Amino acid sequence: MNNRYLVNYDAGKLKNNYYDVIIIGSGIAGVYTALELDEGLNVAIITKEKIDISNSVLAQGGIAVSLDREDSPHLHFKDTINAGAGLCVEDSVWYLVNKAEKNIKSLFKYGVNFDKELEGELSLTREGAHSKNRIIHAGDTTGKEVCDKLISIVKSKENVQIFERRFVLDLIVDENQINGLIVYNEDNNSCSIFSSNIVICATGGYGQIYKNTTNPEIATGDGLAMAYRAGTPLMDLELVQFHPTVLYHEKNKSFLISEALRGEGAILKNIMGERFMPKYHELEELAPRDIVSRSIFSEMEKTNSKNVFLDVTFKGKKYLENRFPNIYKTCMDYGIDISKDLIPVCPAEHYCMGGIKADVNGHTNIKGFFVCGEVACNGIHGANRLASNSLLEGLVFGWKIGNEINSIIDNNIKNGLNDFFEKMGRKDYLDKYSFNCKREDKNLNINEMKNRIKEIMDKYVGIVRSQDGLSYAKNEIDKYYKMIINLENNSIAHFELQNIVLISRLVIESAMERKESRGVHYRSDFKKIDNKNWKRHIEKII
Repeated sequence: MNNRYLVNYDAGKLKNNYYDVIIIGSGIAGVYTALELDEGLNVAIITKEKIDISNSVLAQGGIAVSLDREDSPHLHFKDTINAGAGLCVEDSVWYLVNKAEKNIKSLFKYGVNFDKELEGELSLTREGAHSKNRIIHAGDTTGKEVCDKLISIVKSKENVQIFERRFVLDLIVDENQINGLIVYNEDNNSCSIFSSNIVICATGGYGQIYKNTTNPEIATGDGLAMAYRAGTPLMDLELVQFHPTVLYHEKNKSFLISEALRGEGAILKNIMGERFMPKYHELEELAPRDIVSRSIFSEMEKTNSKNVFLDVTFKGKKYLENRFPNIYKTCMDYGIDISKDLIPVCPAEHYCMGGIKADVNGHTNIKGFFVCGEVACNGIHGANRLASNSLLEGLVFGWKIGNEINSIIDNNIKNGLNDFFEKMGRKDYLDKYSFNCKREDKNLNINEMKNRIKEIMDKYVGIVRSQDGLSYAKNEIDKYYKMIINLENNSIAHFELQNIVLISRLVIESAMERKESRGVHYRSDFKKIDNKNWKRHIEKII
């Protein structure tokens, strides 16, 4: 049995902060949503670390948008659907591709600088499974360029208050209406309540349940876990994307080597120096990510090796320094000159298609609780995300949610908010917001437990899965679950461990339930797509 809350608390004794809108997370989805909200609204952004630490900041390749004369939203739609292996929700994809150009133009207004050709037109490149060159980019640090500009503008907004180093523990829900959050202040080890009946969750994914991941340390699935405990369905958790090319070096196994290198012609070779992608797929190095990752995995098994190589040495040094400055410099720091040397790479967890179930408007089953970005599962990515659709998703659906909130917060809603604030100030009302259960102060080695869980997930719930492996993983994770179910939580490490165990457990259960191979979910015991006896979406609800 899951505990409803991570901590025992009495709302009547906690400091209460009131806001018109609360946004959890400071990646591209959260920050862009804040910029779209009416400046007359009192907005709080709550972020687990510093505001500039997110998965969005690490995004290298770019943003997909159909700007070329030979391209169109229809072709972008088609490529997204094809990559998604039958699980995309078409309404969501149509909205994404048709609102892409509008939101990219907004980035221009915010001062985001994308690479341009000598003639002044945007430079467009291609990535895996795209039929046209449609990726706009800012060197190989596109996410950082976009986020830096958006964050600088958000910081200047008088109506937006930013709370850094705050860990959102749980949602407060009453009669299926969001009422606020329980928030832990890392700096003074105290809890408080942030009250609002409009909350936007943009906390990112759950990559840190895996040992080898490109995700930052903060990506521990906290948003999904708090939503699940509050009774919001999670969907398609088994659909975890592994990026094919992550630097393989004893001192760094999390640095992404952008797909854009392959878009510029880089080829993959095994340790024998043999190019291998042509024998796996007609699109070769630009096949969908799931296919490239499995192909690399297969080559590593055949050659008993821990990596393959990416070869971009045919490009000149000057070109590589200018087009991929961050990758060039980082590899040089590890003694790899990519203009002369092959880059050792292997797949690692990168992106989660699964998340909190949402419709095309970002609505969940809880009134006033919206989700956008990687934490949301609205069916855009299906069973395999098309490259460079992730930053675009954060923009388009952040914009959509922001505008919807602006339209629903009219005088009637504001009057309702005033009643809500008055209600939250009454002791008799707050008294029902308390939670107490018997908890044990166990002396556990949290880091050791986290590492073991991540190793289990890597080995048995990774690129290739099987019933036996999943069953073993579930039994092992269940042991940890029983150990921590009544854990006395008093630090970020404790909270994260609870969330990591919960989400790992749900991912495994979902993977066991999908008895077929589809997109990123590959079962060695069910190698084919089952179009007759299949579940379109797998949901988990408490």
